Amino acid sequence: MTEHLDVAKLQHRLAEFAAARNWRQYHTPKNLASALSVEASELVEIFQWLTPEESTRVMDDPDSAHRVRDEVADVLAYLLQLCEVLGIDPLAALDAKIDRNEGRFPAS
Repeated sequence: MTEHLDVAKLQHRLAEFAAARNWRQYHTPKNLASALSVEASELVEIFQWLTPEESTRVMDDPDSAHRVRDEVADVLAYLLQLCEVLGIDPLAALDAKIDRNEGRFPAS
């Protein structure tokens, strides 16, 4: 299924999901940014007490892998919804940021 997915399609699905439940009224930039922060914290929580070595193996355990995938999906969902509300093309924003970082941090 993922071979046919793109950012715009996912944003559209998220918008339809929210509209069908009358949630769009709550999807202000402030609320979406707050929700994004909470979900990112839930992702961090999975790794909180792991050693660096344990963290590299987190996807080896099916239960941990499931939790990580779910939290990554939540983070991405809120980020895409925030971008839609603010009119930001997330891929273009990332591309521009990489360009700036290449100038700021040239390779040795």
